[in-house]
Amino acid sequence: MISLIIGHKGSGKTKLLVDEVNSAMEKSNGSVVCVEKETKLTYDVNSRVRLVATDDYSVSGFDAFYGFLCGICAGDYDITNIFVDATFRIGSRDYEELADFLAKINALAEKSSTEFTFTISTDLENLPERIFSFCKKIN
Repeated sequence: MISLIIGHKGSGKTKLLVDEVNSAMEKSNGSVVCVEKETKLTYDVNSRVRLVATDDYSVSGFDAFYGFLCGICAGDYDITNIFVDATFRIGSRDYEELADFLAKINALAEKSSTEFTFTISTDLENLPERIFSFCKKIN
């Protein structure tokens, strides 16, 4: 399953994501991973959450980002949740590429039994409608 936290910069997306991360860690019987562009959430998320910065691995663009998330899932079969902050800063601001990326992530989520949550900085009406056939909005 994929969940999206959608809103403009400064609208509280990251705070909501941090709350979701910490809540998932309390409920999880496995591992929880939080992915961000650069390390900023170190003191905000539970210390048992695996915090990963994509800048440390030179991840740029949705294709590289998809491969990166596949690698995380392949490396640990106990992952129950993956949370991603600043999706457009890691991938790109192309809405159609985002929709294609999320479709591939949906297949990965089903195959790995992992729940994904992404923050998206935009207006809801900017996103392609097809995204909401397999993603849910949580804010």
